[in-house]
Amino acid sequence: MSMSLEELNALASAIRAEVAKAIVGHDGLIDHLLIALVSGGHVVMEGPPGTAKTFLANSFATALGLDFGRIQFTPDLLPGDILGSNLFNFQTSQFTLTRGPIFCELLLADEINRTPPKTQAALLEAMQERRVTLDGETHALPDHFMVVATQNPIENQGVYPLPEAQLDRFLFKLLVPYPDETEEARIVAAYSQRQGPQRPADLGVRAVADAARLAAAGSALDQVKVADDIIAYVVRLVRATRAHSELAVGASPRAAVLLAGAARARAALGGRAYVLPDDVKALAVPVLRHRLTLTPAAEIEGRDLEALVTELVEQVEAPR
Repeated sequence: MSMSLEELNALASAIRAEVAKAIVGHDGLIDHLLIALVSGGHVVMEGPPGTAKTFLANSFATALGLDFGRIQFTPDLLPGDILGSNLFNFQTSQFTLTRGPIFCELLLADEINRTPPKTQAALLEAMQERRVTLDGETHALPDHFMVVATQNPIENQGVYPLPEAQLDRFLFKLLVPYPDETEEARIVAAYSQRQGPQRPADLGVRAVADAARLAAAGSALDQVKVADDIIAYVVRLVRATRAHSELAVGASPRAAVLLAGAARARAALGGRAYVLPDDVKALAVPVLRHRLTLTPAAEIEGRDLEALVTELVEQVEAPR
């Protein structure tokens, strides 16, 4: 099954409309989730409690018709609680795989920074290779398996910052802000009259896609070409982070690959068969912000990573 760029654009519009039935505002976040989905990337969302991070992921999965799994990360969570384990069946005298919640299509890793690095690392193979290895046996995950992780930036007690190797596997780090006054009034008006838990389906969110259509959506990227000068621009931008005097750690080659792929997805969702420098510029901050580390001197001076990336985007010459 193939999909034209026009059909991809129509599908994306339908998904946005369904998610909007449950989520007020956050249009930019939904667009980034769509880019990550089409390009095969994962997303970590950071924001204060109560800003609908979990509900957004659930609504997104519902609109896509995906099998949704959720893991509430806690300090005592073990890798087996995520992946599953082989249990001995005394009736058959054989070991039987008991699959963990990771065996789904869209996984919400809620408050991922509340569990120790050993448990966080259980996601590494799944995120990179779409597979899980248990007792030496490999089990495949769906081709469009996607992780949406959340974390709370406010609390410092009882949290374990994600290691760089794991952060590098997330395509985007998205910051979830508080709504503006008008949006907050709409939220209160819509939800204050409702009793009990809120479910996307109760708000009219329905599936407008399935596995076959999502696979076709991913293959639609084949129609989008990345010109050599755009590739050179992406490489210059990423390499500039490694040479910057205020950055102790710059972005990896994986960052360049993911940035170019995300730019292709943005172009495709915009109905274009070519990538513009503006696609790269629009995605540079969410792709790079979690991959860079300030030097101690820059931290003391209060330098802001996002402002620094924005400065780099302005300084590195873009193709005309």
